[in-house]
Amino acid sequence: MQLQHDDIKLGLAQAIDQALRKQGVELSSETIYDQIGKAPNIEMGHFAYPCFDLAKQFRKAPPLIAKELSAQIEPDRLIASVEAAGPYVNFFVNPQAMGDLVALPILDGRFFRKDLTRDTPKMMVEYSQPNTHKELHVGHMRNLSLGDALIRILQYAGNEVISSTFPGDVGTHVAKCLWYIKYHNTDPMPDTEKGAWLGRMYTLGSLKLEDELGSPQEAINRQQLSGILSQLEAEEGEFFDLWKETRQWSIDLFNWVYDWAGVTFDKWYWESEVDVPSVAYAKTLLQRGIAIESQGAIGVDLSEYNLDFCVLIKSDGHGLYATKDLELARRKFEDFHIERSIYVVDVRQSQHFQQVFKVLELAGFEEAEQCYHLAYNFVELPDGPMSSRKGNIIAIMDLIRQMVDRVIREYLEQYRGDWPDAEIEEVANIITKGAIKYGMVRVDPNKKIVFELENWLNIRGESGPYIQYTYARINSILRNLNDHDLDSADWSLLTEPLELAILVKLADFNNVVALAAEQYKPNHLTRYLYELAQTFNGFYNSHSIKHTESAALKGARLLLSKAVAVCLREGLALLNIPVPERM
Repeated sequence: MQLQHDDIKLGLAQAIDQALRKQGVELSSETIYDQIGKAPNIEMGHFAYPCFDLAKQFRKAPPLIAKELSAQIEPDRLIASVEAAGPYVNFFVNPQAMGDLVALPILDGRFFRKDLTRDTPKMMVEYSQPNTHKELHVGHMRNLSLGDALIRILQYAGNEVISSTFPGDVGTHVAKCLWYIKYHNTDPMPDTEKGAWLGRMYTLGSLKLEDELGSPQEAINRQQLSGILSQLEAEEGEFFDLWKETRQWSIDLFNWVYDWAGVTFDKWYWESEVDVPSVAYAKTLLQRGIAIESQGAIGVDLSEYNLDFCVLIKSDGHGLYATKDLELARRKFEDFHIERSIYVVDVRQSQHFQQVFKVLELAGFEEAEQCYHLAYNFVELPDGPMSSRKGNIIAIMDLIRQMVDRVIREYLEQYRGDWPDAEIEEVANIITKGAIKYGMVRVDPNKKIVFELENWLNIRGESGPYIQYTYARINSILRNLNDHDLDSADWSLLTEPLELAILVKLADFNNVVALAAEQYKPNHLTRYLYELAQTFNGFYNSHSIKHTESAALKGARLLLSKAVAVCLREGLALLNIPVPERM
C-alpha cells in the first residue's frame, strides 16, 4: 500500500474531506487520497475525484454528488477552481502551488527522498541466472535489465533489497561443451573472448549429438557424456580440471557484461554448490514423511493442489532443478533472514516454482507464502525464437559492438573533431545502454519482445535514446541560456496548457514509481518517462524559451525545463540507464 507522499493530493484530499464533512459524510484520509487521480485531459482539469462510491452515503446519483461537492470547495492557495464533470469533481491547481510543491522539490532533490510504500519487507531478488559454457545472447538482457530495474525501483520506494544470482555451472549442457572440446574440436583454444568461444563449442556439440541420434555412434556418445558427468560429480579427473578452467572463462564473460551494464550482486549462489547438498536435503524430506518413494524416485505428491508429482531425486540418485531450488531457498532464508523472495525467471518455469513454493510450505517454511515468481516472456528475433542449442542467437558482445558502431556512424560521427574521440565512444556506449535496457523493460513482463535494432535506436520513437536525447536537449538549452537566475521562479506565469501539463506530469513521478514497485512492473516507469519527454518536446516546439515577453517568464520556463531534465535523469537512473550531457 502506498504512503500519502504526494503533497498536492494531500491538499486536495483535505479540501474534499472538509466538503464531505459539511454533508455529514466521513471517509478516511487514505480512502480519499487513493481515489484522487489525473483528469482525462488538461482542459477538463488537472486532477479528478470520482463520486461513484459516495452514492450509498448520499443516496444520490454520482453526477449530482459531484455538483454538490464542487460547490462546497472554495478556491485557495492550492486550488484555482473546481468544476463538476459528470460523476467527477475536477480540480485546477494553481501553477504557483505546483511549482512550489513539485518543481522546487525536484530541483533541490527533496522530491526523490520520500518513502513511498507502507509495506516494506526485507526482500531478495534473484535474477540473471546464466549458464556457464553457453554464450550470453540478447535474450539474457531482458532478465538482467528487468531484475536490476526492479531492485532499484523497490529500493527507491523504501524497501531493503538484497540482489542475488544463481548461475548454472553444472549439468548436461556443460558435459556437451566439454565433450565437443575433447573429442571433436580441431581448432586451438583462443587467447581472447574465451567465454564466447565456449558457447560456440556448446552449439557445435549439441548439433553433432542431434545429428548422430539413431546412429551406431549414439551409444558411444552417451557413454562419453556419462563419464564426463561422473568426473564432475566426483570432482576429479581431466574433465573436472577442464571444467574448472573453462568455468572461469564463462565467469569472465559474465563479469564483462555485468561491468558494462553497471550491475553488481550482493550474493552469488552457484548450482554446483547446492547440487550434492540438495539431494541430502531431499532425503530429509523423505525421512520427515513430506516426500515419498514412487517407482524408484523420491518426490512430493502435490496432486491435491493440482500440481502433480514433484520429483526431487530420480531413480538414478540424481536431483533435479526443483531439488536445487529447495536447497537454494533454504540457504536464502538462513543466510539473510529475508521475508520476501522474488525469482525473476522466464515463464516456462511457472509450474516449477508453484511446486517449489508448495513444497517449501509443506516443509514448514513460513517464508514460502512470500515467495514470488516474476515470470517474463521471451525475446524473439523478427524471424522467430532464439536458441543457444541451435546457434541462432545474437551474442551480447556482438550486439553491443554493432550498436555502438551504428550510433557513432549515424549520430555522432558528425561531431568528430569537435568532440574528443573518447567522449564519442563514451556517449555511444551510453546511448547503446539506453536502447537495450529501455527496450527490455518497456514491455509488460508477460508479453513477448521482438528485438528490432532500428526501432530501439530510434531517437524519434518510444526508445531509451529518445528520452536521453530529450535530456541532452534540455541541457543544451540551459547551457546556452545560463545568464538567467535559476534560484527562484514566478511559477504563476506558467499558464499555457502544455506548461501546466508538464507540472501535472512531474507531480506523478513518485506515484508511478510506487505503482511499478507494487506491481513489479518497471514498464509503468518507462511509459511515464516517454510521455514526460513527449510533453516537454511538444511544449518546446511550440513555445519559445529564449524569446519570451519577459525575463521572469523565461526564468520560469528554464526552471521548468530543468525540473524535467532532473526527473528524466532520476527516472532513467532507476532503470540503470545513464544520460549523456550532450548528444
